Amino acid sequence: MTHFADRLAEAVRRCANPVLVGIDPRVDSLPTGMLAENNRTDLAKAAEAYEQFSREVIDVVAPLVPAVKPQAAFFEQLGPAGMSALGEVIRYARQKGLLVILDGKRNDIGSTATAYARGYLGPQSAWQADAMTVSPYLGDDSLTPFVEVAGEVGAGVFVLVKTSNPGGAMFQDLLIDGRPLYRHVADYVERLASQTAGECGYGCVGAVAGATYPAQLDELREAMPHTWFLVPGFGSQGATATDVAGAFDSKGLGAIVNSSRGIIFAHRREPYAEKFGDARWQEAVEAATREMIEQLRDETPAGKLAGSG
Repeated sequence: MTHFADRLAEAVRRCANPVLVGIDPRVDSLPTGMLAENNRTDLAKAAEAYEQFSREVIDVVAPLVPAVKPQAAFFEQLGPAGMSALGEVIRYARQKGLLVILDGKRNDIGSTATAYARGYLGPQSAWQADAMTVSPYLGDDSLTPFVEVAGEVGAGVFVLVKTSNPGGAMFQDLLIDGRPLYRHVADYVERLASQTAGECGYGCVGAVAGATYPAQLDELREAMPHTWFLVPGFGSQGATATDVAGAFDSKGLGAIVNSSRGIIFAHRREPYAEKFGDARWQEAVEAATREMIEQLRDETPAGKLAGSG
């Protein structure tokens, strides 16, 4: 299979934008009528609603963006029915031509890490994800199995480097030999990315780097020239298009910017709530997606992609 980074670059160019739509279904935020009030504690019914909602989000965004990011936790909390729904959502997204990055932040050592990687990554795996998020804090022997499997099956791995949550600084900013821990992680990830680089110049190993720390994004982009960034924190967490500008290279590549609640639940916030409401929630999803695309084109190097697809 084609190198993951090359497939991602091609998808971003084809869509002329780097928007990544997070699929994080929640019972209390679903459009009215999708899950009856008396079924909210029925895990099987909730799982059916999550699958329906996710499919209908995908129907809207598939013609617009290169990739989606299902968050495994929201499906896992529904038990076996939820995990079955997650599998169907991943397959449906791939059928629609989207790259799928599974957000599970998995990790372990040795054979267990290999089992995670083989279970989740690649078209022949049980879950068929194109890429997944992993934690680095068990060390290099916990990442090597993911990198090896990803390279073998043409998949990608996004390693947590500088996360978007405020509490991330508790460990990630600790100074070791005069440098914050996240910079040590970044150096290792960049080395893996360089060693696995495809034709586009980026490796199959990427980094999660939060939009809520724009100065660190600038710093990491300079330090990690071969590393794709998955950038959370846009929209609902407060980051703007200007904040993520430093994540891109000069051609507008190198980063995919995630928005979850701000897009999939756009019908619950203004100005979309008044204009569309629950009855036209898919139109709100489309409008919010297009707004994000335009903001990134106007305020970041991603604007250079328009006309390159």
